[in-house]
Order: sequence, then structure tokens, then C-alpha cells
Amino acid sequence: MELKIAFASGSLPCLVPHRCIALCLPPIFSHRPSNSFVSVPSRTTCGSEPLWCSSCTTSPSSPTPKRVLRCRCTPTPSASGDGVGPMAIFLWRTKRDGGVNPGFPPRAEAVVKAIACEAVAQTQLPLSRLSLADLAMQASAALGQPISRTTVGRILDADAINPWRYEYWIFPRDPQFEEKAGQVLDLYAGLWHGQPLGPHDHIIRADEKTSIQARIRCHPSLRPAPGRKRRVEHEYSRGGALQYLAAWDVQRGYIMGRCKPSTGIESFSRLVTQVMEQEPYRSAERVFWVVDNGSSHRGHTAVHRLSKAFANAILVHTPVHASWLNQVEIYFSIVQRKVLTPNDFASLEEVEQRLRLYEALSNQQPRPFAWKFTRAKLAEFLKRLAAHDVITEQGQAVQEMPDTDQDEPLAA
Repeated sequence: MELKIAFASGSLPCLVPHRCIALCLPPIFSHRPSNSFVSVPSRTTCGSEPLWCSSCTTSPSSPTPKRVLRCRCTPTPSASGDGVGPMAIFLWRTKRDGGVNPGFPPRAEAVVKAIACEAVAQTQLPLSRLSLADLAMQASAALGQPISRTTVGRILDADAINPWRYEYWIFPRDPQFEEKAGQVLDLYAGLWHGQPLGPHDHIIRADEKTSIQARIRCHPSLRPAPGRKRRVEHEYSRGGALQYLAAWDVQRGYIMGRCKPSTGIESFSRLVTQVMEQEPYRSAERVFWVVDNGSSHRGHTAVHRLSKAFANAILVHTPVHASWLNQVEIYFSIVQRKVLTPNDFASLEEVEQRLRLYEALSNQQPRPFAWKFTRAKLAEFLKRLAAHDVITEQGQAVQEMPDTDQDEPLAA
């Protein structure tokens, strides 16, 4: 038990000889004491000194994250008539078990982390990944003492290791990834082959958002009410699907789109014509069309087809599996969250109308995206990937090394 004494606000130090004061501790209580208590006045003697009597009551403390129990003791003199000493405030802290829980030692935490980092294939368990319950079971066996899944999760969370979580990603496999990605990033930075873009150059990002369904709910949706969210019927009938083709002006933040029943070369060509026949693209010096490697605009054939149709149009491809470099995908994400979710449309015509209305709304106050991924960050990204490849190759080499610690057969 810790004891602290602090003089109350506004009191002066006592100038009279110190008197022995009996500290009145509260009676035995559970872990959560009551809000108020009054102890029985106690009396004590300190040599030949006169008797003092003190009483204890709780005093509310200032708001703190943890509640501190205070005892305000006002000593009152006996019949001897001596002066009253200063009012003192006694603070104490109690511990539930009478001591500090030492927790698990560093070695035990290291064992838990080692088990979490171990490949699932090495455990010879039919699991795709380890959960907290699996890790707690293996850690208990390794440590020889029980350990809860909550403790395991707390240890791993402090070390930022979450083996029970996963995410999908695509490793860049395009042999020209750095060259193609750098070219796109240069355009975002206002450069083309090392030269700054002119005032009459424009950058268009285009792509298709495919298979937007019209889900006709089997029951009308219920509006939200106090204490109740909006309710959308789970079952629906399919009302068909359409394709949304869009072109995003990187510099102006302007969107131009159209809906078609299917994608393909013809549908994409119609989108290009829709954009190139309006200003400022019709009279522009150069219009860079940045696209992915979809079948509608893939390869050198698409490059020649576009330049043949419009002399000032230049088709630029992103690397394979690098649609995250395409800014129009950001717009598609916004459309999915703000326009198409929840999918509750009576027909495809209603879907198309909603998409066109949102286009008009966005173009009322066009604003370009603040793109922050640069050439320098691309170099750092590729450097990390190269280091990952080295570590992977070293791990595979270690697994393929023969076991030289086996006992050699005895000579005959």
C-alpha cells in the first residue's frame, strides 16, 4: 500500500510541535469501495503527548482517468487546548492481488512471436492460416503453461504481427514495369520524354466499369426510423447489366462517360470520338490517352488505330496488372460507394440516369485528384520488391540444401 500526504489548498504548515495522528483507514471492502464511509473515531497515545482524535471521510478528487481514493482527515485537539494542526489529505492505492502481475517474461513473448512467424506448412496442420486459438494452443504446449488467446493477441498486436489476417495482391510481373509506370507518372508530373507538357496538352485516363446490374428487390426498401437503419430486401431479381465507359481529364478533374450494353473496340472507339470531338481536345496539340491492357485497347494495334482516327491522340499503356495507376479507377470507386450502393434499381434506365446525373454533379465543381505517387516512390517500391525477391530466393535455397547432419553408414 502506498501512502501520500499533501497539504490541502490554502492551509499553512503547522508551527506547533508535531502530534501523533492516528490514520483512520477504511474498513475492509471489495475491489470497488462505496462512495462514502465514516470510520469509528480512534484514539492513540504517542509517549507522553496528549491524545488526538481524528475522523475520516472520503473527498471527491479532480477528474482523472483512474479513480483515486482520498481520505481527508481533520485532527481535533483534546481537552489540553493545543492548537489545531494543518488539514492533511491522505492518498492510497490498493492492488487487487496485493502485488504486480509480472506477466509473461520476454522469452515467453519471443516464443509466441516465433510460432506466429512459422510457416503453416511447417506445422504439418491442415490449415490455411493460424488463428489466435491455434496460436494459443501451440504456445501453451511450447511454454508448458496455459496462455489465453487474448494474451497472444495482445503480444502480437504490440509487435504488429497479425498472422490471422491476410489480403490479396498481385506481384508486378511485367518485364517493362518500371519503364511503363515511369512514363505514366511522368505524365502526371507534367512531363513527356523528359520535356514539360505545353499549355495545349491534355491527359485523359479511360477505362470501363463492367457488369453494373440492376437488382430489382422483391420488396420495397424501408426508410430509416429512430433506432433502425434503412432496410433493403436481400432477395432480388436481375434486371440486366450495362457497361459504364468513362474518360477522366487528369488536369481539369472533368468526367465524360457513356453507358453501353457491352464493351469492346467499338464501344471504346465511341467514347474516344465523344471526347475528341469537343473542346478543348479537338484543337489540342496533344491528347494523351492512358489506358490499361484490356481487350478493347490492347497492344500496338490499338495505338495505331487511335492515331489513325485522331492525329493528335497518343495512346499510353500502363504496365500489366497496374490499374492502380489509372486515376479513373478512383472515380469508379467513388461511383460505387456513392451512386451504386445499395444496389436497388427498378431498371437499367434508372441505373444509367443515376450515373449521368452524378457526372453532371461532379462537373459542376470539377477538381483533379491530388496524386502523390511519384517516380521517387516508384523507385523505393521496386527496391523493396527486389529485396523481397532476394529473401525468397535465399529461403528456397535453404530448403533445397541437403541435410549434412545425418549419420553416415558404417563401413562394412
